[in-house]
Amino acid sequence: QVQVVESGGGLVQPGGSLRLSCAASGSIFSINTMGWYRQAPGKERELVARITSGGSTNYADSVKGRFTISRDNAENTVYLQMNSLKPEDTAVYYCRIRIRTSRYSGEYLYWGQGTQVTVSS
Repeated sequence: QVQVVESGGGLVQPGGSLRLSCAASGSIFSINTMGWYRQAPGKERELVARITSGGSTNYADSVKGRFTISRDNAENTVYLQMNSLKPEDTAVYYCRIRIRTSRYSGEYLYWGQGTQVTVSS
């Protein structure tokens, strides 16, 4: 079994910062891509940022220059540092991790439970 647990959401004023964390645990052989997605009310879930096992990153245009994704492979954890937050960043943020549970298994996608980020004065 694999568990994916997020933390770090909350209420912040415009221009403020938050750091999200997402840790995977359980039966893990290897981890490939790790990413953050978000879903605002009435909108579809969208990619925010992702990072490959080699450290390559890509970002949604709306967050470039403000958000930074990073990972700690020893801790099976991915982070999202969010700076200069705007009201339009308000959403539920989900992490998604591509995991291989054994040497002979395929890779499967695991989602976190979501964490609310609200940017408001």
